[in-house]
Amino acid sequence: MLDAQKTVREIALEQPHSIRVFEHFGIDYCCGGRQPLSEACIARELSVDEVQAALDSAATTADPSPVDWSQAPLQELIEHIVAKHHSYVKAELPRLATLARKVVNRHGDTQAHLPALQNAIAQLDEELTRHLAKEENVLFPYVAALEAAMASGGVIPDACFGNVANPIAMMTSEHETAGAILGDIDRLSDHFVTPVGACPTYHAFYDGLREFELDLHQHIHLENNILFPRAILLETSTMSAAM
Repeated sequence: MLDAQKTVREIALEQPHSIRVFEHFGIDYCCGGRQPLSEACIARELSVDEVQAALDSAATTADPSPVDWSQAPLQELIEHIVAKHHSYVKAELPRLATLARKVVNRHGDTQAHLPALQNAIAQLDEELTRHLAKEENVLFPYVAALEAAMASGGVIPDACFGNVANPIAMMTSEHETAGAILGDIDRLSDHFVTPVGACPTYHAFYDGLREFELDLHQHIHLENNILFPRAILLETSTMSAAM
């Protein structure tokens, strides 16, 4: 049985299969993952033993050879994030906006939370569109170039932002903003539970929101807990080697 005093973040990093368990119990492993598991369970009024049992059970059926992103080249991790998670956000948010419009047009007069839900999705789209562009055009290319320079002994790339911790702090703050909006969406949708008699479009809308939440949590986990700390450490090591 794992140590309940380990932080949720540590467990998610060491045991990738734990992420599904944390999602099931509503335990934040990305933005709020620095809390010990025992405290996270208490905060959500969960039994520590029940959560530990679920984690142990998940370990027995986990993929024995998942990609260890804490050790993979940063360029590979960046390509994975962009291809899997950034592409998903760019494709899925417009689809969710379309579904939201249809549901609001059909049910907005009788269910007052739906227009607010539609507005929250628009806010999330605006926030993430700017955020992804900054990562893809500024931060990620710098990190990849820094890794390449370290490997080849080449010239360290110039940075317009001082050190890499500065844009990372901004990206982390923006993750928290996106997470807060997603929390509002979760609350407004009653945790994605459709009302009795909901039409197929309504179900598709809430199913899409639920899947988007899961993907964004995994997306932020890879950046906050793996890519960003490794990028800071790499830059520090590179600068020390150059002195």
